[in-house]
Amino acid sequence: MTNPTYPLAPAKIGNASGFRLPASFYRDHPQFVNATGWVEVLSDNTVLVKLEPQPVELDSDSDDLMLSLFLDLVTKDALTNPEHLEAYTEEMADEDDELLRCENISERDK
Repeated sequence: MTNPTYPLAPAKIGNASGFRLPASFYRDHPQFVNATGWVEVLSDNTVLVKLEPQPVELDSDSDDLMLSLFLDLVTKDALTNPEHLEAYTEEMADEDDELLRCENISERDK
């Protein structure tokens, strides 16, 4: 099995030039979000990138990241497969409300 590759795109960041990685890289490797690191030039067309992940703390920031990544995935799927979308109906909303009522009742009984 080969490791996936990710395309880099040039990016202007303030007065500096940089590279942008696609969202799929961070979905596949969330430990590299906000990572620091260094680049070593090996030859005229080859560089080695070393990323040092920041310690992951299980708090609302990681929940926010996971939610953001999930919403990115859902949005991408909706845009690339619009034929799979289904209108949210009043009947579906009523079913959701009923499920939430049942969940709230069972929580109170605990």
